Amino acid sequence: MYDFLLGGKDSYPADQQACAQLLEQVPSTKALAVNNRRFLQRVVRTLAAEYGVRQFIDHGSGLPTRDNVHQVAQRVDPSSRVVYIDNDPIVLAHGRALLEENTSTAVIHADMRDTDGIFDHPDTRRLIDLSQPVAALFVSVLHCIPDDDDPAGLVRRVASRLVPGSFLVVCQLVSPDPAVREFVTEFMRESTQGRWGRVREESDVHAFLEGMDIVRPGLVEVSTWRPDSDVAPRQETDEWTEFGGVARIQ
Repeated sequence: MYDFLLGGKDSYPADQQACAQLLEQVPSTKALAVNNRRFLQRVVRTLAAEYGVRQFIDHGSGLPTRDNVHQVAQRVDPSSRVVYIDNDPIVLAHGRALLEENTSTAVIHADMRDTDGIFDHPDTRRLIDLSQPVAALFVSVLHCIPDDDDPAGLVRRVASRLVPGSFLVVCQLVSPDPAVREFVTEFMRESTQGRWGRVREESDVHAFLEGMDIVRPGLVEVSTWRPDSDVAPRQETDEWTEFGGVARIQ
C-alpha cells in the first residue's frame, strides 16, 4: 500500500483497493506517505553529512522505492553501510535483486521485533561495526506493532545494543481525533489480517524516546523536521500525521 501511495508499481489490486477505501475516509493519506518518505531522506542525509554516521539499520524497510537509505547515505560517503530489515518475502526478493551488486548493503528477512536475531545475523555482523555509531531507523513502522508487543521496549532494546553517539529515528501515525484513530486502526487490522498495531497519540511517541537526547527541532510532524526550504511541502491537514524525530544515545 505504501509503495502505491508513493506512485510505485509494486502493488497488487487488493493493495490498490485498500488505498482507495482509505483515501475516501482519510484524504490526506497520500500526502502523508510522500512527506514521510521525504522525512526519511532528510534524516539520513542529515545524519550522514552533519553527524558523520556511516552505518544504518532500517527496521521494517518495506519495498525498495526511489531514494532508498543506502542511496542517500552513499551519496554523502560511498563507504556507508546499510542493513534493511523486513519480514515480507516479496520485500526480500525485490531488495536482494536491487542490491545484488552493492556489497555495502544487505536485506535481512526477519521480524523487526527480533533484536537479538537481527544484531547477530551474519549480514549485520559483516556490515555493521557495533563499536562505532549506528543509526537505527523505525520510520512509519511502530504503528504496525501491537501494544502487547511493547514497541517502546523494542526501541529501548535496540538502543541498548548501540554505542554512545548512535541515533534512533522514530516516527509513527498519530491523530488527536479518537474517531480517526479507531477507524484507521480497525481498517488496517482488517486489511492486514490482524498484523497491525494502532494509530497512537503524540504522547505515545514521546514515551518511545523518554529520557533520550532529542535532536533539534524535537519531536514534530515530520514535514516540519528540518525542511529543505521554507517552501518545501507541508502536511496540509491534521486528521492524522506522521509524528517523530531523532534521538541521540549518550
